Amino acid sequence: MRHDVREGVKQYVNNDIKPNFTALGRQFGVDYRTAKRAYEEAQGSMTLPLIKHKRPSLLDGYRSIIEEKLELHCSAKAIYKFIQKRGFQGKYTIVREYCASIRKERTHKATIRVEHTPGLSAQVDWKEEMTLYDRNGQPHRFNIFLYVLPFSKLKYVTLVFERSQDTLFQCLNDAFEATGGVPSEIWFDNMKQVVDHTKSSFGKAIFNERFRQFSHDAGYNPIACRVFRPQTKGVVEALARTMERLRPYNYEFEDGVELIGLVNDLCEDLNYE
Repeated sequence: MRHDVREGVKQYVNNDIKPNFTALGRQFGVDYRTAKRAYEEAQGSMTLPLIKHKRPSLLDGYRSIIEEKLELHCSAKAIYKFIQKRGFQGKYTIVREYCASIRKERTHKATIRVEHTPGLSAQVDWKEEMTLYDRNGQPHRFNIFLYVLPFSKLKYVTLVFERSQDTLFQCLNDAFEATGGVPSEIWFDNMKQVVDHTKSSFGKAIFNERFRQFSHDAGYNPIACRVFRPQTKGVVEALARTMERLRPYNYEFEDGVELIGLVNDLCEDLNYE
């Protein structure tokens, strides 16, 4: 079996993620059964760590409860108060640190899944309210729609002058056409064109009905990025920072038409770097 296939499946084994063997086979140019066999061999070859006998922990008997409440987006403090009433004798810091470790592990697995599965996902965001001046000193205020496929790093960016929901829908349709199709899922920031803020609560975003229907018709599953979790949208945030490469063109372009062309050229450059 090829060395690159064996090495390629190890990241899934190390992170305890079961891959899509058909997609993995396409990635390496092998039959899905070959990819599956490499994965199973890698599972069997991983050396088991030495078992260390640990002292009983105050968390014993409460870990499953804590993990269940984390799934419901409960805070560490709320979970601590909850298990205190069920006999937990430890300090809040123990619960807080355990909650942090669980969240970190889950976020890491989600990031690996998104960035290493072909055709699975895209990330969407805005570069908001940029201002550049043309040669005549006239300001041009604009936004940039950002769309990126984490696996292939294929990007679509376009300049828009407002961020209405209709503009978002048009940008998404253009992105699907430019990148050759619709991904299985798209991750969105907590933007007003997507999330119904009157119905959402901290940690749980509710999509507005018109956006939800658009997503259904387009054929993808929308996912809201968790607040304060930069790992879940890191690729598109890096793309947003790259838009600063437009700054040297301040006072260097003639009008809005030329500015749009500069953004289109930047998109093409990014896809060929």
